[in-house]
Amino acid sequence: MTLPNDMTLDELRDALAPRIPAHAGFDGWSDKAIAMAAAELDVPAERARLAFSDGATDMIAAWFGAIDADMGKAFPPERAKAMKIRARIAGLVLFRLEALRPHREALRRALSILAMPQNAALGARLAWRAADAMWRLALDDATDFNHYSKRAILIGVYASTTLVFLDDDSPDLAATKAFLDRRIGDVMKIEKAKAGWRETRARLPSLSRFLGRLRYPVA
Repeated sequence: MTLPNDMTLDELRDALAPRIPAHAGFDGWSDKAIAMAAAELDVPAERARLAFSDGATDMIAAWFGAIDADMGKAFPPERAKAMKIRARIAGLVLFRLEALRPHREALRRALSILAMPQNAALGARLAWRAADAMWRLALDDATDFNHYSKRAILIGVYASTTLVFLDDDSPDLAATKAFLDRRIGDVMKIEKAKAGWRETRARLPSLSRFLGRLRYPVA
């Protein structure tokens, strides 16, 4: 086992990422939060700061990355295969929210930072990364336009559910779970409608073939 002071900066970043939110809720995504997390590993604060060269945004990205990694460990392929697609997506979203649950104030602060104009691109990349990770763990293998549309739709579901979650004081996040269930239900209706449209389109005569026959009639 590598001792904290022998870690590379990447290893130190990974070790600190899940620890910083406990302090960021009180001290913000600041050098003080890094120092408090570093003290838990008995690492000098100066060295810990080197692992987050871009400051707050670096810390937030690392935290979300740690959640992505934990989610991957919690949802191996054999678990996903035993679930229906709706249950897979709901389970993945709820896993993330449960991981965020002890650090709701840190999350509020993180979202405020990512909402700043200069951080909008990073916020979009992190949202896409989370949605992509969830769909991949749900064993989605779409490679056409659906690959992108599914992720875009899931970003909307996850973002809106997170807003409900931030103010949810109901037992066992009942309000959040009910909201998520409704949103996923809406998505399933859209996917069903899209599938029906694709089937209908496949049965329609080809316009290009029809025009070709007008131009080059069969003898």
